[in-house]
Amino acid sequence: MSQRQALGFTLIEVLVALAIVAVTLGAGIKAAGALSNNAVRLAEVSEAQWCADNQLTNLKLTKQYPGVGDSDFKCEQMGLTYNGKLVVRPTPNPNFRRVDAQISNPSGEQVINLSTVLARY
Repeated sequence: MSQRQALGFTLIEVLVALAIVAVTLGAGIKAAGALSNNAVRLAEVSEAQWCADNQLTNLKLTKQYPGVGDSDFKCEQMGLTYNGKLVVRPTPNPNFRRVDAQISNPSGEQVINLSTVLARY
């Protein structure tokens, strides 16, 4: 009598293959989620930077020499309202002021801090 050769896969081989596929799919889903979160964060940072740039550019174009202190402002970009704060500090040279534009998202988390130095005109 001759032995019959087994055709196909054993149950163990099928289970190992399913485990490999499951791990691979899990890693793929995690990577896709991270990419999605990064895209949202990039959009938020870009919008916040536009707000900060607009405030600092406005100071430069109006040739304002701001007084030392803090002031709050709001900025709307792409349907979201960002909270901003201009922080003006003196420098060792009295003809210059350091201005920081700090932008927070609607939930209050700081998104970006953009700094410049303004000269007395």
